[in-house]
Parts: sequence; C-alpha cells; structure tokens
Amino acid sequence: MANPPLTATLLVVCPDRPGIVAAVSRFVFEGGGNIIHADQHTDPEEGVFLQRVEWEMEGFSHDREETIAAFRPIAEAFEMQWRIRFSDETARIAVMVSREGHCMYDLLARRKMGEVRAEIPIVISNHPDLGEGAEQFGAEFRHLPVTADSKPAQERAVLDLLDRHDIDLVVLARYMQILTPDFVSRFPRRIVNIHHSFLPAFAGARPYHKAYERGVKIIGATAHYVTDRLDEGPIIDQDVVRASHRDTVADLIAKGRDLEKVVLARAVLLHLEHRVLVYGNKTVVFD
Repeated sequence: MANPPLTATLLVVCPDRPGIVAAVSRFVFEGGGNIIHADQHTDPEEGVFLQRVEWEMEGFSHDREETIAAFRPIAEAFEMQWRIRFSDETARIAVMVSREGHCMYDLLARRKMGEVRAEIPIVISNHPDLGEGAEQFGAEFRHLPVTADSKPAQERAVLDLLDRHDIDLVVLARYMQILTPDFVSRFPRRIVNIHHSFLPAFAGARPYHKAYERGVKIIGATAHYVTDRLDEGPIIDQDVVRASHRDTVADLIAKGRDLEKVVLARAVLLHLEHRVLVYGNKTVVFD
C-alpha cells in the first residue's frame, strides 16, 4: 500500500479581525500548496478566531523549516498563537495507569492494529499488576510506587523516564494519582485524562455504587487536558450511555468502563491528528 501524501497542518488561535482567512489561504496558494481540509470558528463573546488548515506538501515551494520561517511574519502580524505539524511525524506516548487496565489495554491494542498512529514505548504504574499485560504489547513497564512522602521523588523518576523516552503525550489511563503542578507544567496541554462524568455529584470512592443508589439513567465519561485545577481542564471529548433500573452495580461499572475506553481513544486520536485547539479553559475540536 502506497504511503499517504505528506501534509502540513496549521493550527491558529488569535484575536478576531478581518483578513486572517485570506492571509492564510494566500500563503498556501503562493507556495503552490493544495488545501485538503480547512475549518474555522469564531467566538464572538471572547473575540477569538480559531482555524485549522491542512495542505499537501507535494509541489509546495518550502521545505519544513522554510514553511515555519515563512509563516512567522503572518503570525506576528495577526498576533497568532500557532503551530505547524507534518503528517509523517510520529508522536511518542507514555501511558500511566494504576490497577484498572481497560483503558491501557484498549490503547495498546489500537496501537497494534494501527488505529493509533503513534509509538507507545512505555507504561508507568504505581502498582505492579499490569506489567505482564503491557509487556505483551511490546511496551516497557515501569513500576514506580508512590506514597505521600515519596511523591516528589516518584514524580522526578517519572519525568526522567519521559525525558529518556522522548515522550510527546502523557495519557492517564485510569492513573489514580493527582499530579503536582510542577509535573503538569512540564507537559502543558500534553497530558490527557479520562474519568467518569458523575463528578461532582458522585466524587470520591465507589461512584458507581452511589449512582446505583440514586437510580441514575445516564452514565458519562469525560476526556480532558490536565491542568493545576483537578478534573477541570479543557474538555476534549465526552459521551454518555443509557442506564436502566434493571442494571446492577456491576452493569453500571461495565458500561462505564466501555465508555471510558472509547472516549479516551477518541480524545487521543483528536490530539494526534491536531484537531484540538485550546483557548482559555475551552476547546474547539475540528472534525
């Protein structure tokens, strides 16, 4: 099977003003590029413009470094926050997990099947339970236990592993530890978390038991970027599934786990495909 054509993807966030779309389109046109995807959104309340443009690099007059350098004056003129990514760049993901393995196994299986086009060289856990499973998929498994007293040293060890493996994205696949602000600051908008959407109604331990006692009719899952504010980072993806009075606690847990796998995988794919733009504590997700 022939390799897909090399493309460049430009992501832009800037103050809204006339001429932005024309300037970006002209840049691609004058370089000889062919735009294959383009989408944009304006938030009138915030006065913010957001755009995603993808074009083929075949026949484009600039190479990678020249493309970035040539676009910089346009970005400065419009006060843009921006980045350009190329489709043959392979992201490297670290999965962090505790004892529940459903999200870890799902991501590793999708990677093996080619659905997640990234490398997952390492799985890090504060428990030893999932080591054999991770290694069966070819990932290095590192058990780094943590207590309140050892947390600073444990996080330093984790960060050292992430540096050594040249990690681009950290995925918390049911990692049941709160990351410190220092850790989060090392990977801004590059840590994705998944949790049930009962928060804050059923926060804490045994949320599905509490939901069962209340007779909930919907179970949800939320994937978001991690920030200093616990479980309040910009949301990437959410979904729900119906619950019934016939469902037991075990049924609710099973439905929740299935939903967590799907929502987390979607969020990771959206990030890898450069479809998520963050402004403030909100996101625009281009399809």
